[in-house]
Amino acid sequence: MMNKNQNGMPPAAIFDLDGTLLDTLLDLKNSVNQALAENGFPERTTEEVRQFVGNGIARLVHRALGAEQPPEVFEKVLADTKRIYNARCREHTAPYPGITAMLEQLRKDGIRVAVVSNKPDPQVKKLCEEFFGEAVQSSVGQRQGIPLKPSPESLLAAVQTLGTCTENAVYIGDSDVDVLTAKRGNMPCISVLWGFRDRNVMEAAGGQYFAEDAEGLYKLILKLLRR
Repeated sequence: MMNKNQNGMPPAAIFDLDGTLLDTLLDLKNSVNQALAENGFPERTTEEVRQFVGNGIARLVHRALGAEQPPEVFEKVLADTKRIYNARCREHTAPYPGITAMLEQLRKDGIRVAVVSNKPDPQVKKLCEEFFGEAVQSSVGQRQGIPLKPSPESLLAAVQTLGTCTENAVYIGDSDVDVLTAKRGNMPCISVLWGFRDRNVMEAAGGQYFAEDAEGLYKLILKLLRR
């Protein structure tokens, strides 16, 4: 078990959800496409949706519509997407290979774990509880009045909830948004290479640490938390 650092606070690993812990792409695509079709708009490909996600569901819908729409049209498609995704968010979603075992090992090592996502908070909590149980001590998603990532507000709140400080924490994500979030929260970021963005996108945002699989991610987490 990892001991507390010199400041007496426990180590913590804080994760993004979509594209980092869970492969949610197909459920997101199916949900937004159903909403688009119901409202008379063309559907989007998997690769298009991959590029649209990462900044919250409102931005996903805005990008999927493809052109500026009257506010009432945008709000209708957004509401429909939220409704559909709430019902369909677990049809195809699953953890990436090795993730569940890695989270359990972190827990056994005494490393506290949280999830911070731009996905709506109810879905974040539902998915974390179903797939990860006690391995994730705290989870938070999009909430009214709280800015989305790359604002560090939710990330810093998660650090506080885990009873530690930024000096004892590392953030893990799959996008340039996550790199910027960690930078603004004054903590290192590990970028995973199996998610929704390519390595060059994360490097352009300042990414320095990269993991190709769950085992490599685990080793990097230990390295950065022990430095």
